[in-house]
Amino acid sequence: MATARVVSRPTEKLGDAELVAASSEDPEAFGELFHRHAPRLHAYIKRRLGRTLADDIVAEAFATAFRQRERFDGRSEFAAWLWGIASNLIAKHHRQETRMFRAFARTGVDPAEDGIAELVSDRMTAAAQGPHLAKALAALSSQDRSAILLLAWGQLSYAEIAAILNLPLGTVKAKIHRTRTKLRKALPGENNDG
Repeated sequence: MATARVVSRPTEKLGDAELVAASSEDPEAFGELFHRHAPRLHAYIKRRLGRTLADDIVAEAFATAFRQRERFDGRSEFAAWLWGIASNLIAKHHRQETRMFRAFARTGVDPAEDGIAELVSDRMTAAAQGPHLAKALAALSSQDRSAILLLAWGQLSYAEIAAILNLPLGTVKAKIHRTRTKLRKALPGENNDG
């Protein structure tokens, strides 16, 4: 019986900054960065703008990062630099995102949903709260929306969000706190006492 041999890529053991540097000699090294970061970035963008735009924006973000890789100085994390590029691309689609949230608020159908069943209780809660949340998200400024969604859907830390949005950490914390308060007040049945 033949056994499958696992072939590891020599770039798997390098850190992100080392891969960026190596890509100037071996452009294929940048592919390892794509393998590491694209799935999480794609999931986040898909949740915000839908599958079609997510595919395009992830591709454009990586293409931009590759073209501008000499600008990456290694002082920040590669992921924060990449997500910053993606956030700038997402900002160009602010109107599209707002239309999606407004459609969700009107219809109760999440346009970014893939149809993959999740837990029934979560789905029922989301179905009940979703339109109200979508309406509240549509009313947020682009930067407030980005901050809260980077936290909630991107599962990024406050420090990562601050780096992506190019804002001081304290500003990001205050912005997210205020945005959470606005969103809580927009949801029916929530205790809005604070």
